[in-house]
Amino acid sequence: MKRTFLKALAVTALGSFIGTAAYAADITGAGASFPYPIYAKWAEGYKAATGTGLNYQSIGSSGGIRQIRAKTVAFGATDAPVKGEDLDKDGMVQFPAIIGGTVPVINVEGFKPGELRVTGPVLAEMFMGTIAKWNDPKFAALNPGKSLPDQAITVVHRADGSGTTFNWTDYLSAVSKDWADKVGKGAAVKWPAATSVGGKGNEGVAANVGRIKGALGYVEYAYAKRNKLTHLQVQNKAGKYVNPTEEAFASAAAGVDWFSVPGMGVSMVDPTGDASWPISTASFILMYKDPADKAQSAEVLKFFDWSFKNGKKMASELDYVALPDSLTEQIRSKVWSQIAK
Repeated sequence: MKRTFLKALAVTALGSFIGTAAYAADITGAGASFPYPIYAKWAEGYKAATGTGLNYQSIGSSGGIRQIRAKTVAFGATDAPVKGEDLDKDGMVQFPAIIGGTVPVINVEGFKPGELRVTGPVLAEMFMGTIAKWNDPKFAALNPGKSLPDQAITVVHRADGSGTTFNWTDYLSAVSKDWADKVGKGAAVKWPAATSVGGKGNEGVAANVGRIKGALGYVEYAYAKRNKLTHLQVQNKAGKYVNPTEEAFASAAAGVDWFSVPGMGVSMVDPTGDASWPISTASFILMYKDPADKAQSAEVLKFFDWSFKNGKKMASELDYVALPDSLTEQIRSKVWSQIAK
């Protein structure tokens, strides 16, 4: 079923609305492309169960923040959590909705997904352009016995303001002082590699990696699978090489103290644990405490309440990690209780 659903999500559909002819546009939201596949799946189930539809624009985290601040949607979605002081200034609450992982993907002929390995520091050098070919000695040393081509690396990155980019650059900053000093982290950064190409949304990056020979990019794992892209194994903080899996994302989330940061905006990059995927992340929802359209806001909470209760299997089918019941109960009592009905 997982493969069937992912195959059904055409690239063009990923950049469009969850709605139009298929769904009644009863709930409006916009933002991160990272969680789009699971929101689409939840919307399908919720529509069948309740008759209420979801109209969600996959426009990137920065776009989602702009839309909710402009009050053109009932909720915004971002993978780069908004800081507590900004939430207070805007009169908003924030809560995680789903957990997943960002993966490095390549277009190098002759290799299966997970066959090649990389460490964080070497990955940072590749994205900086200081490692510019696939047969560079540093990358080759991590992959002994592999016939790597004398082929230029083309870095593929997000062209829009992106929470996926925020988390990706947060990770590179954590594992590479050189990256932290020269590039840093953010929803948009100045990409230093001499040969680089931008793509809009996770879907745009995935399409460019699939098209450009020698490409190296980063996407949410569901996009890598749907587009049949080759991912790299990555060495985690424990020194273990791991593949992106639901279990690896769950391991990364296991020790997170969600309420240790205002707005629950905890970074999950470079976590401890032998099985942990090093570039795991949550995707967050933004809503107003005193919404202008209280009926629409109430419908949003009903949608996520239903999804938290009924959407775990759907999340697993797409290799996301659903939030545990203990956490969703805390979200209901500590966060949703702040939203005026």
